[in-house]
Amino acid sequence: MTNKVLILIDVQRGFDSPAWGTRNNPDAEANIAALLAAWTGPLVLVRHDSSKGSLSPGQDGNRFKPELADAAPDLMFAKKVNSAFHGEVDLHAWLTNRGITEIVLAGIQTNMCVETTARVAGNLGYDVKVVLDATFTFGIEDLTADQLYQATATNLRSGGFAEIKSTKDYL
Repeated sequence: MTNKVLILIDVQRGFDSPAWGTRNNPDAEANIAALLAAWTGPLVLVRHDSSKGSLSPGQDGNRFKPELADAAPDLMFAKKVNSAFHGEVDLHAWLTNRGITEIVLAGIQTNMCVETTARVAGNLGYDVKVVLDATFTFGIEDLTADQLYQATATNLRSGGFAEIKSTKDYL
């Protein structure tokens, strides 16, 4: 049995809406698909359920992107906040019960739900790897998507929350 899990966060159609603004990393979905195709261990899919907008339950935007169509998750659940550890399922208990000590993260948005989940996982003592090029985000206020993407990598690495990897590193 493996002690690693791949957690894909909020890989949802709603993030394709132009309302989100300018995104970075147009290769993120291809990298997520490559990770998923090569992954042999436990898989967790997490979906963000907003109270309104394109990510709300019942909206087309709430559905997973086509890259996840053939995924066979060991666990799938929704959350209403940034961290996957604060969703409909006690993720920490689920991981602990399976002896999982290493978490590999990818998904959307780099500096929001991916970063928050990585920080909480790091605080809980997991060995966290964030596959940065299998994430993307959007510009906010006066910061570009690329600036936020790099800031997340710096925050997680220098804060000791996670190692930053590329898809190539993992494959």
